[in-house]
Amino acid sequence: MLEDKKRWRLHKDFKKGKFCFLIGVDNWSIELQKSEFHSLYLLLLRINEQLLGIQNELMDEEAITLELEKLPWYIELEGKKNEWSLRLVFESQDQTRSFEMYWPIQIAQTLFNEIKRMWESMD
Repeated sequence: MLEDKKRWRLHKDFKKGKFCFLIGVDNWSIELQKSEFHSLYLLLLRINEQLLGIQNELMDEEAITLELEKLPWYIELEGKKNEWSLRLVFESQDQTRSFEMYWPIQIAQTLFNEIKRMWESMD
């Protein structure tokens, strides 16, 4: 388990069965299936590529909003070129559950990097 002074949690446990990935921020958490976690990972990479593609053109204090949608996820990045938050919306394809997550500026980049590291370490 990875923690940043209890602001966020990221954990994988394949013994749990179907919902083997846990993401938590502040006072909430959600468990994801491996396929859901993988699709989140891929979309996070895409929104990060978009940010990197425009970062050199942005002034330090310029406000930005980037949005990406690929079912079951919608992701919105909001902030400045070097500090941003993420809002994520999940709409279940089998209509079993839906939820929203919000990662504040203070932890969004760290949590993104840890999700990337976790998924890539499984390959």
